[in-house]
Amino acid sequence: MVAQEKTLDDLFLDTLKDIYYAEKQILRTLPKMAKAAQSPELKKAFETHRDETEGHVERLTEVFELIGKAPRGKTCDAILGIIEEGKGIIEEFEGSPALDAGLVAAAQAVEHYEMARYGTLKAWAQQLGHQEAVALLDQTLGEETKTDKLLSQLGLTATNKKAA
Repeated sequence: MVAQEKTLDDLFLDTLKDIYYAEKQILRTLPKMAKAAQSPELKKAFETHRDETEGHVERLTEVFELIGKAPRGKTCDAILGIIEEGKGIIEEFEGSPALDAGLVAAAQAVEHYEMARYGTLKAWAQQLGHQEAVALLDQTLGEETKTDKLLSQLGLTATNKKAA
C-alpha cells in the first residue's frame, strides 16, 4: 500500500492539536506561577493571563469546529520542556530577589512559543481559506503579543532591577 500524502490541512490540524494541548498545560501552570511570584504586579499579570488563556482554549475549540474536527490535544514536548524549566526556576530561586526575573523569563519563553504557533496557524488558515479561523487565531496572537510586551515591561522596570 502507498502511504497517503500529507497536506497542509493535515499539518494545520496537527499543529492545532499541539497548541490546544499546550494551552491546557499552561492553564494548569499559571496559578503556580502566580503563587510563586513575589511582585503583586507579576502575580496579577499571571492571573490575568490565566483568564485570557481560558478564552484561547475556547477559540481553539471554535477553530476545531470550523474545520469539522473534534477538539483534541496532542502531546507537545516543547511546552512540557518550557514548563519544566519554569518549575526549576521556582525551586532553585524560591525566596531570592531573582525569582521574579526568572519567572518573567520562563513566562516569555511560553509566550514566544505560543506566538510562533499562532502566527503559523494564522498563515496556514489564510492559505487554506479558513477566514473565520484566521480572525480567531489573530485575536489570540494579539493577546499573546500584548502579554509578552507586558512581561518585558515588568522585567525592565521592576523584576530585573530587584534581581540585580
